[in-house]
Amino acid sequence: MWVWMARGAAEMPSAQSPPHLLQSTFLRRYRLDLWALVAVGALGLCYLFYHAIPPQKMPPSPRPAPRLPPFHVPPTVVPCVANVSVHNISGFAKLPGHVQDFMRYRHCRSFPELLGVPGKCGGPEGSPNVFLLLAIKSSPGNYERREVIRKTWGKERAFEGAFIRRVFLVGVSPNARDIKKLNRLLRVEQREHRDVLQWDFKDTFFNLTLKQVLFHTWLEEHCPGTHFVFNGDDDVFVNTDNMVHFAKASQGAQEKHLMVGQLFINNFPVRIQRSKYFVPRQLMAAEWYPPYCGGGGMLMSGFTARVITRQSQDIALFPIDDVYLGMCLEKAGLSPASHAGIRTMGVGALGRADPFDPCYYRELLLVHRFVPYEMVVMWDAIHEPHLRCGKRISIF
Repeated sequence: MWVWMARGAAEMPSAQSPPHLLQSTFLRRYRLDLWALVAVGALGLCYLFYHAIPPQKMPPSPRPAPRLPPFHVPPTVVPCVANVSVHNISGFAKLPGHVQDFMRYRHCRSFPELLGVPGKCGGPEGSPNVFLLLAIKSSPGNYERREVIRKTWGKERAFEGAFIRRVFLVGVSPNARDIKKLNRLLRVEQREHRDVLQWDFKDTFFNLTLKQVLFHTWLEEHCPGTHFVFNGDDDVFVNTDNMVHFAKASQGAQEKHLMVGQLFINNFPVRIQRSKYFVPRQLMAAEWYPPYCGGGGMLMSGFTARVITRQSQDIALFPIDDVYLGMCLEKAGLSPASHAGIRTMGVGALGRADPFDPCYYRELLLVHRFVPYEMVVMWDAIHEPHLRCGKRISIF
């Protein structure tokens, strides 16, 4: 046996050894040689099996589902502390609770951005390519309104060479029980549409001015070069085709002052406490508001939007947002203008005329107070190629 011979003559017993010693030595070596053969054979079989059977590929691990956009709470934003000195103002204790809250936190202007779209306009460098930015004020629960706007007048597109972009301006539900689910809803919308600007403040009527100021700050940073800005509610119907036509007809207006809407002149503060628009003398002693455009919807140039951003830094927040914009213009020595095609108080059909006649809306820029299904119907109707109307209304 070759293994035994390889051990060398030094391990072999001599011929003079006793017979029982010779037999024991040969048995021990035979067993060692047998185990060595078994080990070599086992290694050979392993080698053959490894090369005969190809290694099995592991099934690919499932790709994780896309996550919802995370909330971003910048560490630099310090929670704002209530101004307790307002309790010393005469008559403060008798004011409604929501007015007291507004006065306590009126100085607060920095709030965490929960959902953002910094690249909406392509940044400061790309924003001059955006002709019209639609900035739509919405409440967290108004899902149906936002969805319909995305499919109709608020669709992001290029119309006659003009790029239209869209953002929804949203706060946080004032109802603590709804915050978690509505914030998640907005994150779902953000994942699909990338068009929600949300800040961590209570989305209430008196905080609409705060929403406006935060939007203008965002605009200055991320979209300073946009030519025109539409600012309005999520329950208006906007003929964005006509809005683009009007803006284009105002050649060079993007670098000049322009704010058009339904103009209010010689309006005064409401002093009745039960009114939604109640403004006490502790907030405004003057008897008249400056001229302003109705907050349901207005069109402004990029120049005017930047003016508002700068002037708002030195003007205390006021609970009525459209009046506040009028204050900013007044401080800059500018005035808003009226536009017959913007009807924030309704279409104003005369006599027995059908107020939902698409011929009215085909010529207008904006009409306030539409429910979601009406937006869908009207958007389709005014784009009907066979629509026949009588006398045209000039929107220019």
